[in-house]
Amino acid sequence: MVDTTNSLNQAINDAAQRYHRLVLLVGPSGAGKTGLLRSFAKSGGHTLLNVNLLLSQRMVELTKAQRARQADRLMAELIGSQATAVVILDNLEILFDPALKLDPLRLLQGMSRNRTIVAAWNGAYIEGSLTYAKPGGIVSFGQKAARNGGS
Repeated sequence: MVDTTNSLNQAINDAAQRYHRLVLLVGPSGAGKTGLLRSFAKSGGHTLLNVNLLLSQRMVELTKAQRARQADRLMAELIGSQATAVVILDNLEILFDPALKLDPLRLLQGMSRNRTIVAAWNGAYIEGSLTYAKPGGIVSFGQKAARNGGS
């Protein structure tokens, strides 16, 4: 775990020099991403957000059409309201809901222009292709992602 924590620290330091300060912790569901992020957030004084919970709470009273129109703004408000320079995101599944009509990778890249974002990504990075595993299939993001989270 120490090596992984050191690697995560290095990735965050590297991200600070890029236009998109996004670090994706990529792995399959159940690989230990949440535990690592919890420990990392606690030891570093970073904010850890459960995106599914917090975003759904903000959208619960909105109609389906309103949710699709406001999801990106609500996500920006959620991240923007955090006082820490590094915001850690877990449980991103809601961002892949087809009803929200979001491009989760682009959304995270946009949010990472003003602060460093570390996000748990359920999927794989294989031969330059970032995928997200979801029930019923896999979403592929082709060559959009660079190996160290850069854009």
